[in-house]
Amino acid sequence: MTVIAVNGLLKTQQQWAQPTQGAPLTRVLILNLMPTKLTTERQFLTQFAHLTTDVEVTFMYPVSHHFKSIPRATVAENYVTLTDIAAQHFDGLIVTGAPVEQLPFEAVDYWSEFQTIIDWAQTHVTQTLFECWAAQAGLYAQFKIKKQLVAQKVFGIYTATAVDQASQLVTGLSAGGLLKMPQSRQSRLDLPHHLPADLQVVATNRQVGPLILTAATKHAVYVTGHPEYETDTLANEYFRDRRKHRPINLPQHYFVDQSLKQVRNSWQAASGQFYQNWLETLKLTKVGL
Repeated sequence: MTVIAVNGLLKTQQQWAQPTQGAPLTRVLILNLMPTKLTTERQFLTQFAHLTTDVEVTFMYPVSHHFKSIPRATVAENYVTLTDIAAQHFDGLIVTGAPVEQLPFEAVDYWSEFQTIIDWAQTHVTQTLFECWAAQAGLYAQFKIKKQLVAQKVFGIYTATAVDQASQLVTGLSAGGLLKMPQSRQSRLDLPHHLPADLQVVATNRQVGPLILTAATKHAVYVTGHPEYETDTLANEYFRDRRKHRPINLPQHYFVDQSLKQVRNSWQAASGQFYQNWLETLKLTKVGL
C-alpha cells in the first residue's frame, strides 16, 4: 500500500519511491534508536508497504544522544526532534530497540529525554509500540519492572507457545506455531509474580518469556523482539560478532542447516500480520478516545 516517508535517510538519498498522496494516511512517528539508521528505516517502510493500510512515516531522534556510528549533523538534517513535532498528533509511535541493554536504564545518555517522549505520547499519540530494549525501558519507566542480564544472548527466532486469543494484536496468529519473532538481546524482563492490574501478557514463549504485552491505560504495546527484521539481519549480526571475536552462539531456529548459507524466513508472514493488526487497533482506539 501507500507508504510516504516524510523524512529520513532513504528519502534524502532517493532510495524510497515516494507515491502520490491520496486518501488520508495513518500517521506513524518512529523514534529510531538503532545505530543502523538507514537499515532500520528500510525495514519499517518495507514492512508497511506490504500491508493494507496507507501510512505516513516521520523519523525522530533523541537530541541528547552522543552518536558513534553516524555524524550528528547527518541525523539532524534528516530527522525531527521532539521539539519540532511537540504540537502535532500522531496515530502511532514506534520506539525501536537499541544496543544498550547491558547498561542500567539511567546510564543511557538519552534516558531523561526517552521518559519525556513517552510522557508526551500519552496526550499526542493514539498508541505507542515499544520494541526490544524500548519494551524493557517502557515497562521500567511506566511500571518500574526491572530487567536482568542473561548469561547467553537471546538470539534467534522464537515461536509463541501461548497467546491471548482475545487480543486483536494476534488476530490470525492465535493458532499454534503461527506467531514467530526474531529476538536479539542481552537481557530479559524480571516480571513480578503478580503483574500490575493494567499490564497483560498477550503472547509468550516458554523458553525466553513474554513476546508481546499490552497496557490499555498507557496506550502501549511492548514487543520484546524485532518483528521488523529482514531475512539476513540476524545472520549479519552473527557474522559481525564472529569477525570481531565476540562471544556469540548460532541464532536459534534460523539457519536451514550447518552450512550457514541459507536462512529459513519463518517469521515474515507473522510480522506482517502483527503490524497490520497493530495499525487496525490504532483505528479502533482512536474512535474510542
